[in-house]
Amino acid sequence: MKRSLAILAALSFAVVNGGTASAQTVSAVSPSSIVNALQSAGYRAELTKDDTGDPMVKSTSSGSDFAILFYGCTKNSDCTTVQFYAGYQKPKNGSLSAMNEFNSKNRWVRAYQSDTGSARIEMDVDLDDGGMSRLLFTDNLEYWVLMMDKFEKYINGN
Repeated sequence: MKRSLAILAALSFAVVNGGTASAQTVSAVSPSSIVNALQSAGYRAELTKDDTGDPMVKSTSSGSDFAILFYGCTKNSDCTTVQFYAGYQKPKNGSLSAMNEFNSKNRWVRAYQSDTGSARIEMDVDLDDGGMSRLLFTDNLEYWVLMMDKFEKYINGN
């Protein structure tokens, strides 16, 4: 009897903790999980759609807008990856050589100059095959915000 109760207790613990773990998973398949992770980290997050109908999350950090774009989608859902993206019009230091220099000194993000001369920064996050923990996603978010701030200072000549 005691053994049966111990097994039942262990199974109950696994079910409860398994449910908690899945509720804390961030996945591109579930755009709302990304919205929830951003909001839990103290960011504004608005779920919208991009020009092709794929999900897109709009947010801000320190007054600067950024977007989380969804990729690998099937019919505008069941996406596999996301990309953090921010663009800046008329940067002081936004030449192609400046973007190359930034890229050579910073890992995980990439900067580039658009056809119109704006400066852009991106960071891909693979959420395929079950996504990632909210803690790891928040760590990626914090890194993104740090790099976005660094990039803004760089392109503004600070």
